Amino acid sequence: MKIVESAVLLALFNAASAFVAPGLANGRATSTRIFVEDEPAAEIRGAEVISGLTSDVLTIFDSEAVDEAIPHRYPFNFVDKIVEYVPGKRAVGMKLVSKNEDFFNGHFPGRRVMPGVLQVEALAQLAGTVCLKMDGADPGSIFFFAGVDGVKWKRPVVPGDTLVMEVEILKFNKKFGIVKATGKGYVDGKIAIDVKEMTFALAK
Repeated sequence: MKIVESAVLLALFNAASAFVAPGLANGRATSTRIFVEDEPAAEIRGAEVISGLTSDVLTIFDSEAVDEAIPHRYPFNFVDKIVEYVPGKRAVGMKLVSKNEDFFNGHFPGRRVMPGVLQVEALAQLAGTVCLKMDGADPGSIFFFAGVDGVKWKRPVVPGDTLVMEVEILKFNKKFGIVKATGKGYVDGKIAIDVKEMTFALAK
C-alpha cells in the first residue's frame, strides 16, 4: 500500500514540476524579461551638420552653365550640376530626382520609379557636356545617340534620390564625329546603373 502511495506522490510531484519556471526547478530564481528594452534613440545631428556633409563638393558647372553646354531643356534636361570636370575626358554630375518630375505621372502611379532609359539619357547628357566642349566639336553642334551596350540597373531610383553620375570618354573620332563613352550612376554611395559603352554622333 505504501508503495502505491509513494508512486502516486511521485507522479503528483513530477506533474507539479511542469508548471514551475525553469530557474526555480533547481532552486535558483531567474528573471524573465517580458518587455524588450527600447533601442537607443538615433543621433540627431540637425540641418546645419547634415547640410555641411557636402560642403567640400564644389560646383564646377551650375544649372545655367549646363544649359549653355547642351541644348536640352525642361522637361528633358536631366543634369542639374557638374561637380567634377576634366576637359575632353570625364565629368561627375548630379540629377536631383524630384517627385514633381513629369514622367512620374505615368511611371508608375502609386509607385514612382525613374525610368531606366531616362537614367541612360541622363548619363548621355552628362557625356554631352564633355563632348560638345572637346577640341574638334564645332560650335552649335548637337549629339545624337548612336548606340548603347552593356546596360545594367542595380537598384530603383525614386523621388528624393540624388543620382550622382560619372562618365568617361573612351574614344573620339574627329573625322567622323563619333564618340564612345562609359558611365555609372550612384544613389547614397551604391551603384544604381552601369553602362559599359555609349556611342554618340556629333552633328551641326
